[in-house]
Amino acid sequence: QVQLLESGGGSVQPGGSLELSCATSGFTFRAYGLRWFRQAPRLERELVAFIDDEGVNTVYSDSVRGRFTISRDDAKATVYLQMHNLTPEDTATYFCNVYIAPWGHHYGQGTQVIVSS
Repeated sequence: QVQLLESGGGSVQPGGSLELSCATSGFTFRAYGLRWFRQAPRLERELVAFIDDEGVNTVYSDSVRGRFTISRDDAKATVYLQMHNLTPEDTATYFCNVYIAPWGHHYGQGTQVIVSS
């Protein structure tokens, strides 16, 4: 059974930093690309960052590029999202994600990030 467990969210002031973690189990971690999504209240879920199975190629949304960094530790089966220079617009629940064919997308329960002064 695929399991994804996010942690590291919290409240931070604008300009601050957080690091999110997503511990996984139930699949061959090193064989899959991984994603971070976020969803703010009343908005659609947004893809924030992607890292490929080798950890070589990364993709970021325009809204976070240059401020967020996605990384992975295959030994720990964990994916990370470092977030710097946070703004109130980054307030959302953050989800990690893996797509495993043919079963589809799997998400964790999410971790909440609140950026407010």
